[in-house]
Amino acid sequence: MDLPDDADGDALRRLADHGSDLSQPMDIDFAVAVPDEKAGHALATLAASRGYRPGLSQDEETGEWTCSCTRSMVASYEALSAAQAELDDLARPLGGYADGWGSFGNAG
Repeated sequence: MDLPDDADGDALRRLADHGSDLSQPMDIDFAVAVPDEKAGHALATLAASRGYRPGLSQDEETGEWTCSCTRSMVASYEALSAAQAELDDLARPLGGYADGWGSFGNAG
């Protein structure tokens, strides 16, 4: 597996090391930081129109808002980078930014 030596490459290697098949689709949860609930709802609407399944939550301790945007996809480095760039572009006018991703993978 030839992946860059960065956070995304490391995360993909961990998924593969734990039995996930990176050539098959899996749910990827992208976190997008938003400044408030209103921006979160606006982003959720935009993300849904692009095929993501959005959810909005607020951290009880910090008060920070996050719009999680989930998509079933093949977890290639290029596809993950493109999705993060897309979500960042959608969030930026609302005062938000893409803030990483995670997945439980597809290991049975």
